[in-house]
This record gives sequence, structure tokens and C-alpha cells, in this order.
Amino acid sequence: MRRTTVPFLVLALSLTGCATMAPKYTRPAAPVPAAWPSGPAYREATPKAGKPVADTPWQEFIVDEKLRKLIALALENNRDLRVAVLNIERARAQYQIRRSDLFPKVDATADGSVRRVPAGAFGTSPAVTIRQYNVGLGVSSYELDLFGRVRSLKDQALEQFLATGQARRSVQISLVSEVAVGYLTLAADRERLQLAKETLANRQESYKLTKSRFEGGVSSALDLHQAQSSVDAARVDIARFTTLVAQDENALSLVVGSPVPAELLPAVLSETLTAMKDVVPGLPSEVLLRRPDILQAENLLKGFNANIGAARAAFFPRITLVGSIGTGSKELTGLFASGSLAWSFAPHISVPIFTAGANQANLKVAEVDRDIAVAQYEKAIQTAFREVADGLAQRGTIDDQVAAQQSLTDATAENHKLSQARYEKGVDSYLQVLDSQRSLYGAQQNLITARLSRLANLVTLYRVLGGGGG
Repeated sequence: MRRTTVPFLVLALSLTGCATMAPKYTRPAAPVPAAWPSGPAYREATPKAGKPVADTPWQEFIVDEKLRKLIALALENNRDLRVAVLNIERARAQYQIRRSDLFPKVDATADGSVRRVPAGAFGTSPAVTIRQYNVGLGVSSYELDLFGRVRSLKDQALEQFLATGQARRSVQISLVSEVAVGYLTLAADRERLQLAKETLANRQESYKLTKSRFEGGVSSALDLHQAQSSVDAARVDIARFTTLVAQDENALSLVVGSPVPAELLPAVLSETLTAMKDVVPGLPSEVLLRRPDILQAENLLKGFNANIGAARAAFFPRITLVGSIGTGSKELTGLFASGSLAWSFAPHISVPIFTAGANQANLKVAEVDRDIAVAQYEKAIQTAFREVADGLAQRGTIDDQVAAQQSLTDATAENHKLSQARYEKGVDSYLQVLDSQRSLYGAQQNLITARLSRLANLVTLYRVLGGGGG
């Protein structure tokens, strides 16, 4: 018999219930301040009651119905999210493999052999035919985990599995954010394109007026050429924004993972100014330690910490049990007859005596890997703190920027009307009209940019505060 058997399984399992030799895990202190930055760029913190951002589903944060449907479509079809889900399944299977090593593998075996011994062999005069049949149960190469080596490897696999779950949440958060920003960018570029077309129409009317005045001897050739240049500049912008809109649509289709239905595409940005709700930042200690990327880094840290236990256990003896129990007979009918019981028991003990420093080096590698994971965990917290602080800095000033840009646009529009009237009455040259046109067009474009920045800032804050990963 070549297999281990079951009589000693209860004893074996009782011996493997020891703790691991991994060092006790202690979460490293967060290397960031206890409060968000303050100063002129930051809005005064006012405590608000409400659900933490990490517990706020994206369906509650996103108000725009088209954008909700688009995000739901992306969650179904995005390939990066599919890969993240498959990585979870793979890590779960790896964990089950490691966990199964804690238990004996029981196999049922049956075998038979027939051989002919020639005459004169082994002192026999006639030729002899020898038959042997065996049936048994057993396990092979079962390690008694006296020093927690197998359990440490199981713990490491568990943390790897948990880390892939957090990685999937990170991918989902990024996906929700990417779809929202892509949707808003497309809306902004469509509005810029629409503005460029309206500007072209207005400048063409102005060109016609200037041309008629030139033909009547009222305006100069310089005025006519300046009017023509303003028309051509608008045509250039139309071509440029047409390209950007097409590229935005392509980018949105890629992140969604399928062609985007036309009815889900936004019209202009001004129709999506209330597409998202505001978010409350909370405290760093509450926010940062709940971000999935930080939880993932901590899971990986715990896994490397558990691996130290496996490296330490390598310095101690390893006991492997090999044996079997069953019945044997030279006839099939006698397999279960009285006296046919057969068993074997062959424990194997391996004691490391000389490894040329391999075990010590493996332990050093495991400890350095743990220290690297600590540094990466701390860096993840610092990066997250910086991302939130940057978002809060923009949030504290973006409303003022939008309001100021709106006021500037209104004033520039009034200035353009006055310049146009003064030119038509012959008070000013066409250069004044051209300057006011350019100023108004630039102010209108900057207003679109400021509004886009405000909405994108809300999406960014929602992402960096850990929302949308449910």
C-alpha cells in the first residue's frame, strides 16, 4: 500500500491546531495630520449630519438620469471591471487550495496485479501464476502543521483574496468617476461646439455688414479683412470642437465597454449643472482608512506579515505522515474475508541541519517584504490625503471662480453690444468690435470650462473620499 490511512487523523488534526509563528499584526499609524488643511483656499469646515461618502452609493450621488443609466451600462460591460472580478475568483480558488492543505486528502484505492513466475524461480519447480488484489483508504504526504507553516501560508492567501476584493472596489470607484467625467467633458465640448457655431453665425452677419459698408465707402479694407479673419477663426474652432466631440464619444464608448446609445449622450453642459449632489469630506481618520486602495494595501501588508510565520517555521522540523489501511487477497472473493486486513504507517521527519543560509535568507526576504508593504501602505495614505486635500482646495474656490467668470461674461457681453453700436454709428473703428468679440467669445468658453471644473471637482471628491465602490 502506498497511501496513508485514517486511524491517526483525529490525533493529527489535534496536533495542527497550534498558532502560527507570524509576528502580531499592528496597524501602522497614519503618517498624515488628524485634520484636513485649512487656509484661504479651503472652505470653512461646517459639520453636517449625513451618510459618510464611503457608504453613499453612486445612485444617490448621481442625480442625472442619463448618467445613471450610462454608469449602469459601464458596470455591466467594462472589461477592466470584469478582469477585477475574475481576479477575485482566482484568488478565492488559491485561498481554497491553501486552506485545503490543513486537512488530510482522503483517497479510495483499488488495484490488482497478476504475474507469472517461471519454473525454477524462487525454488519452485513448475511455473506459478501469482495474483494480488488490494482495496483501501488513505491520504498521502499529510504535513502535521506543528509550527504553523501551512496555516501561515493559508493566512497569506486569505489576505491576497481580500486584497483582490478591495481592488475590485477601487476599479468600480474609478469606473464610476471616469464615466461621469467623460460624460461631463462630452457635454462641455458639445456646448463649446454649439457656441462656436453661434459665434460663426454672428461673425458672418457682422462680416456682411462690414462688406456692405466697405462697398459704400464707409468702412476701410482693413475693417473688411479683420471681419474676415474673425469668421475664419470661428470656423477653425468649429472644426476643432467637432473633432473633440467625436473623440469624447469614442472615449466614452471605450470606458462603457459598448457603443453608447444616442439617447444617453448629453446635449450641453448647462443642462447638467445639477447632475451630482454635494459631498461632505468628514475626518481623515474616518475617510482614508476606508478607501479601498488603502484597505487593499493593508491586506497585502497582513499577507506579508503572515508569510514571516511560514519563513520562521522553516527552521523547525517538518513531520509528514504516509500510510494506508485496507484489505488484500490473492483472490477477489477473499478481499473482505477474515484476516485480510492490511495497513501501513510511515511517518517522515525532516530536520533542517545545514541549508547554507537559505532559511535565514528566506526569513530576511519575508521581513523586508513586510517592511516594504508598510512603506507602501503609508504612501497610500499620504497619497490619498493629498488627493482629498487637492480636491478640497479646488472646492473651496471653484464657486467663487464660476461666479466671477459669470460676471465677467455678462460684462463682456454688454461691452460687445456697446462696441457694435459705436462702430455702426461711426464712433469707433472695427478693431474695437473685433476685440470685444474675441473677449466675449473667450469669456464664454472660460465659463464653460469653469462649470466643467466645478462638476468634475464633485466627481473627484466623491472618488477620493471612497464613494461609489458598493
